[in-house]
Amino acid sequence: MKIVGFDPGTLATGYGVVVFDEGRLVLEACGVFRPGAALSFSAKLDMLSCRASMLLDECRPAAVAVETIFAGKNVASALKLAHARGVLLAAAAKLGIPVFEYEPRLVKKALVGYGNAEKPQVRSMVLSLLARQRSRVPLDAADALAVAICHVHRGRG
Repeated sequence: MKIVGFDPGTLATGYGVVVFDEGRLVLEACGVFRPGAALSFSAKLDMLSCRASMLLDECRPAAVAVETIFAGKNVASALKLAHARGVLLAAAAKLGIPVFEYEPRLVKKALVGYGNAEKPQVRSMVLSLLARQRSRVPLDAADALAVAICHVHRGRG
């Protein structure tokens, strides 16, 4: 079963592709979509839409797992995050790929055992679960991989 995880954002959207086969998790791909700072907000969303659609079309996952919006103090940031999530959800829907949403605290608790874990702790656990001993996985990509792994652990799909 192949899962694509997304950690949405308008400045950086992490993605991670994992395959769960015969009880083993395998990292297939990961990275970060970074729209140019000079782009307008709508152009950033368009770029995110295009890149997510291309990724999903190439790898044809069984499911997409996306982080939900966390309750923050900055309403403007939450709204921008909601737009980025919407673009990702639409890209999956266009290809008929089922989408599952997970709260950041649930993802952290599922992987690290602590809902307030920091990004480096999450990356460390992701690398451990994927039997990778390199730290070149960007933090946003590690968060996306964590969402995908959380989906596998929840037994959905």
